[in-house]
Amino acid sequence: MTTELERATRGWLDHLRVERGVSAHTLRAYSRDLRRYAEYLLTIGVTTPSGVTEQQIAGFLASLREGSAEHPPLAAASAARTLVAVRGFHKFLALEGETTADVASAVAPPRPPARLPKAIPLAQVERLLAAAGVGDTPASLRDRALLELLYGIGARVSEAVGLDVDDLDLASDSVRVVGKGDKERILPLGSFAKEAVSNYLVRARPALAAAGKGTAAVFLNQRGGRLSRQSAWTVIQTAAQRADLPGHLSPHTLRHSFATHLLDGGADVRVVQELLGHASVTTTQIYTMVSVQQLREVFASSHPRAR
Repeated sequence: MTTELERATRGWLDHLRVERGVSAHTLRAYSRDLRRYAEYLLTIGVTTPSGVTEQQIAGFLASLREGSAEHPPLAAASAARTLVAVRGFHKFLALEGETTADVASAVAPPRPPARLPKAIPLAQVERLLAAAGVGDTPASLRDRALLELLYGIGARVSEAVGLDVDDLDLASDSVRVVGKGDKERILPLGSFAKEAVSNYLVRARPALAAAGKGTAAVFLNQRGGRLSRQSAWTVIQTAAQRADLPGHLSPHTLRHSFATHLLDGGADVRVVQELLGHASVTTTQIYTMVSVQQLREVFASSHPRAR
C-alpha cells in the first residue's frame, strides 16, 4: 500500500474502532478487504484515494468475481461483503473532506442467485408432526402443539415462542403474532393446530408452569420459563430424526412448506404475503418458483414428449 492509501485506511479503521465500536473480528475482515482493494488500485496505477473513479471500483468488483492468480474468484455474497468495506471507506473519506465526492455510492453489489426456499411434501410434514407428538408427556404435547402451530399459521420461530396466552383466541380460531418491526397480524387457526394447542394448554402447560415463577408465555420449558428459539430448533430436529426424514430441517422449513402448500392449493400470492407478514410481495413471490419447479418435474416425468 502507498503511504496515502495506508493513512486513509488506518483513519477509517480507527474511526470504526473508536467511534463506532466495531468488533475486532469485523475490523480484521475490513482490513483484509481494503488490502486487496489497495493491491488492485496499485496494479492499475492509482496511488491515492482521490484518484479513484466509479469505473475503477466497478472494475475491482468485477475482478473479485473473476479471480486472479493470487486470489480465487469470490461468490456474489462474498464480493458484496468486500464492496461494503470499499463503500464504507469512500463514504468516510467524502464526509471527512478527504475526497470531493463519494465515488463508490453508485456501485451496486452483485446479486446472489435466488435460492428456492426449502419445503417438504405434505406426507413428510405429517410424519414430522406425528413424531413430535410421541407419548403423552407435557413436553410431547408441547412439541406437537408448537410444530402444528408453526406449520398451521406459517409463523417464524421467534413469533411462535414469543406468543403469550392472551394472543390466542381459540373461540374465534385465531392467533395474534408480532412479527418483524413489531408489526402485528391476526392469523386464522386451523382445526389441527387448534386441537393440538388446546390439548397442550389444558393437559400440559399447567404442569410445566408449576416449575416456574409464572409467565404469560404459551410455550414453556421444563423450568417453567419461556421456550427459547434454540429449544424450538431442537424440538424439530429431534422430531425429524424420529421420523427418519432426510436433510436438515429447521422451524423455517415448516414456514416454507406452509407457503408452498398454500400456493400449490391455489391461494393468491398476496394472501400468502399477508399470512407470512412480508412487507413486499416480491419476497413472497420466490415461493411461486418452487411451484413452477414442481410443475416442471411433473411435466418432465409425465408428458410423453417432454424428453
